[in-house]
Amino acid sequence: MKQTTTYLLLICLVSAMGGLLFGYDWVVIGGAKIFYEPFFNLEGSAALRGWAMSSALVGCLVGALLSGAWSDRYGRKKMLIAASFLFVASAIGTGVVDSFLWFVVYRIIGGFGIGIASNVSPVYIAEVSPASVRGKFVSLNQLTIVLGILMAQLANWQIGEYFTAGSKTLSVESIEWAWRWMFWAELVPAGLFFVLSFVIPESPRWLATAGRSDEAGKILVRVGGAEYAGQTLSELKQLNEDKKEKANWGALLQPGVRMVLVIGIVLAVFQQWCGINVIFNYAQEIFSAAGYAVSDVLMNIVVTGVTNVIFTFVAIYTVDKWGRRTLMFVGSAGLAVIYFILGTCYFLGVNGWPMLLLVVLAIACYAMSLAPVVWVVLSEIFPVRIRGMAMALSTFFLWVACFLLTYTFPILNEAVGASGTFWLYGGICLAGFLFIRANLPETKGKTLEELEKELTK
Repeated sequence: MKQTTTYLLLICLVSAMGGLLFGYDWVVIGGAKIFYEPFFNLEGSAALRGWAMSSALVGCLVGALLSGAWSDRYGRKKMLIAASFLFVASAIGTGVVDSFLWFVVYRIIGGFGIGIASNVSPVYIAEVSPASVRGKFVSLNQLTIVLGILMAQLANWQIGEYFTAGSKTLSVESIEWAWRWMFWAELVPAGLFFVLSFVIPESPRWLATAGRSDEAGKILVRVGGAEYAGQTLSELKQLNEDKKEKANWGALLQPGVRMVLVIGIVLAVFQQWCGINVIFNYAQEIFSAAGYAVSDVLMNIVVTGVTNVIFTFVAIYTVDKWGRRTLMFVGSAGLAVIYFILGTCYFLGVNGWPMLLLVVLAIACYAMSLAPVVWVVLSEIFPVRIRGMAMALSTFFLWVACFLLTYTFPILNEAVGASGTFWLYGGICLAGFLFIRANLPETKGKTLEELEKELTK
């Protein structure tokens, strides 16, 4: 049994490298902007600066949407290979170019890889994992995302220190080379992911659905033993016999699937609209408004990154014990309370360490609940024959929600102030709590086949 667990862990870690590169690629741009903006002469155009920061999102949206149908048609493994190749191409290309147009093109290519990885990696892990440990292993994907974020922060810091050497002004050399090496540093994990993605097996559940039960059986035996393999194949065979309709986008609107899709989309949107990404994206502005100097802001950002990693480990060890619903309740209710207090502090003009403490508490609450658990639930609730497409549509709306949240924060902040903005996010978290309570069943300890029968009645 130890041997099968080790094998399962290794193939899940390889798949989760998609999450690592997702996190790295998403965050590296923030540290690089101080160097590439003067290189491409972007200081005078807010529109171009915004386009440089957000262009990857175009690729995310397209990659997330297309990868669903492709992964259902061609398999999860092929899509992971494609994502790893795109990360390699983006890392090389973004650092090589001298033209802003091609810089944006390669950022979009990297975003395409993010869109595929954010969709396929958790699905693959869910489909290879036995029910008893599925939550823990799918949560690995979120762990690698936050490790990728921390890796990017550390790479940006070290490379920036090397080229600036503590100077308050940027040298010609730093403007020319610092941002390039920040992107090139991604080549190490991206190249490793590309090589290892050829080694891992195809998803056994996808193979069984594609009529390749013998291949699926061999993988399932290696993952969980002969008894587990026999039971899983039997359940899959029954489901395939009961539901013969062809997997297409129209299948997502079937009566038994429609409500499950609604739950998936709402949870994906809620993960973004709970407001936590505002803290990550606008940390500098938030801490500055709380009275911190620039040097302290940078230290505080590192504190938030470390908190994110630590409490993701908490989620990994609790998701299969406490259950998905319980952790989602903790996350939504906890954030609602913290945001109300945070908004009140802004309203009363409170500065200093209480603000840092509240931000750290919010990140801790999110990291052990909504961040990993939403991915776990999304990878579980959809029927296997349309899982890729349903996951793709949910992920597409997640990225749309991410864009809207990031875009509207400065507008909201200007219109109603920081206090009103966080009170609004607190209200959204309360609404999310009520939705989860009314619509989300507990999925802990149930096989994917059991969940399909239960949710698509």
